[in-house]
Amino acid sequence: MPTTRDHSKLFQELATEYTKHSPRSAALNERAQQTMIDGGSHTLRLIKPFPPRLVRAQGAYIHDADGHSILDFWQGHYTNILGHNPKVITDALARAFESGWGLQTGFTDELQIQVAELICKQTQSERVRFTTSGALATMNAIMLARAFTGRDLVLKVGGGWHGGQPWGLVGVNFAKPSEPWRVEGQGLPSSVANEVIVTRYNRPDILRAHFEQYGNRLACFIVEPFMGAGGFMPATREYLRTARELCDHYGVVLIFDEVISGFRFCAGTLGVLYGVQPDLTTLAKIIGGGMPVAAVAGRAAILQLCGRAGGNRVRFAGGTYSAHPASMLAAKTLLTYLVEHENEIYPRLAQLGAQMRQAIEDAFLAEGIFVRCTGHPNDALGGSSFAVPQFPYDEKQSLDNPDDVNNPSLCDVELRDHIFQLALLLEDVHVVHGGGAVSTAHTEQDIARLGEAARRVAQRIKKYL
Repeated sequence: MPTTRDHSKLFQELATEYTKHSPRSAALNERAQQTMIDGGSHTLRLIKPFPPRLVRAQGAYIHDADGHSILDFWQGHYTNILGHNPKVITDALARAFESGWGLQTGFTDELQIQVAELICKQTQSERVRFTTSGALATMNAIMLARAFTGRDLVLKVGGGWHGGQPWGLVGVNFAKPSEPWRVEGQGLPSSVANEVIVTRYNRPDILRAHFEQYGNRLACFIVEPFMGAGGFMPATREYLRTARELCDHYGVVLIFDEVISGFRFCAGTLGVLYGVQPDLTTLAKIIGGGMPVAAVAGRAAILQLCGRAGGNRVRFAGGTYSAHPASMLAAKTLLTYLVEHENEIYPRLAQLGAQMRQAIEDAFLAEGIFVRCTGHPNDALGGSSFAVPQFPYDEKQSLDNPDDVNNPSLCDVELRDHIFQLALLLEDVHVVHGGGAVSTAHTEQDIARLGEAARRVAQRIKKYL
């Protein structure tokens, strides 16, 4: 059994067919590259050979310039828990704009208070401050932790993605245990490499060892209770409880990055579900209802460092569009809806997520290709709306850590990340990293369509494996 595969010929064949399938998007891509780097402004969206160019998005579907209705499991970077452009949000925004409210004012308003009250109640936080992106939220949370502790070192998980900010751009891509973790990009301060310590996910023994070595110098430990880009996998109860215990012992700020998981598994956070309260929680994506909203929530004693009581020591002062009126309205509308319908929404998402994982696995196994999805829940979560197919070379390979799924000698990463995505687009189905998440707009029929499309993809590619 080979430990790596060459998919270059298969990818070229798919790219050629896709160009014929979507000529208008191909032409728009050529035009876009004349004025934008690589034809766009977000690297992950700029798939090869080119992305579909949208003209409309509604519910579970996106509609491109070539007239295709594409079943979408990306859902705005997993933001759209109710699907694309849900009426509960768009109607509220339309009424506001019609009444002369919604664009930037530069003033405070009651909406900010209402959203802050909702977030504090649902996340068991004392204070919250808003910003506009997950990357800014994690960056400011780390700054607060460094100021609060008077320490410099940041501990994070290998494979964890915390946005394009200095302390987040270390140890993202896979590295062998014998290799040093890399700074992911140039132009960063040279000190960053020495300020970030990288540990391993779901390995309490390794976490303890890192705290024993660096604990008295650590400002914070930032971790995703549900790993996003690292492979769609939940933390174990033991791991998060160990993290809380160690942070308490060494005086380290525990930060839960819930940009992806916040309000995805319940009308609140995984910190609440696990019964492990962090010192700070970063939120974004779902809480904005499709508008740009992010937040840092947590202990007042830490957050006050960016306010008058703390002498404004941390310049988490907010940008022009922080707590934007339309964004706050969308946030209030969605969060209120999720709280009021929690008992209907989350069991339904869990059911569809389980069906999605099963449909993908069944489709490939029917063609003799072994696949196992990550995204399964554990005893803390109850259910999960996520799925991503993994193609391990060894069927017994564990898949509970980014080191497992992103190691190209253990799993066929190229097949998951690129081949499957492009082949599915030929079936008018869209995923990222091979998988995605369901929304309340998805149906059992959509899951069946995904399964049928995955079966045709498996038939197409099996002769190359």
